[in-house]
Amino acid sequence: MVMKASPAGEFDRRITLLTKERGKITAFARGARRMQSTLSAATVPFAMGTFQLYEGRSAYTCVAADIREYFEKLKADYIGACYGAYFMEFADYYAQENMEAGDMLNLLYVSLLALEKDVIPDERIRYAYEVRLMVQGGEFPSDITGDETLQLSTRQAFYHMITAPLGKLFSFAVTKPVMQEIQARQDRIRTRLVDRTFRSLDVLDSMIRGLGAE
Repeated sequence: MVMKASPAGEFDRRITLLTKERGKITAFARGARRMQSTLSAATVPFAMGTFQLYEGRSAYTCVAADIREYFEKLKADYIGACYGAYFMEFADYYAQENMEAGDMLNLLYVSLLALEKDVIPDERIRYAYEVRLMVQGGEFPSDITGDETLQLSTRQAFYHMITAPLGKLFSFAVTKPVMQEIQARQDRIRTRLVDRTFRSLDVLDSMIRGLGAE
């Protein structure tokens, strides 16, 4: 999946891919910014499929791609696109080069798909995604399910987010007070353990605050 894309030279594009086999990869798509290029639509964020790459001395070159999912509906929804951008930026933080990333790629895919379907509340998807990605990154505190300063329902929700199969990751229901407690605790955990801020998250939170003020 293409997580990031930026111009390179006059007509080329530099992309960051999250791959099953080799984790995070930087690749150049020659001529991808030309209107007639077959790589034009395939080398933009959210594009997911099979990419044909040649390995060079310092980077890969993308020569072909077979895209199975563009997430067009998600990109057309401004709030949904902001959530998606944050999900990819958070994945980019945890992804490593030359490390198998099949679980991370699957998590990103099912999370974007859930956002696009617009059935489950976005905030539930966001926090479940954050928790599971931090679990995959080996940073999420394992003792949270025994923290008696949290409500029992909150601890049960965290247990679900940590252990549930991906296909059922978002299949839990919580009351508004429990969701607020999940948000407050997870925000503190992320701030304490993640050593950077995310521009996409700043934009997303600003938009959500703006909608709440209307």
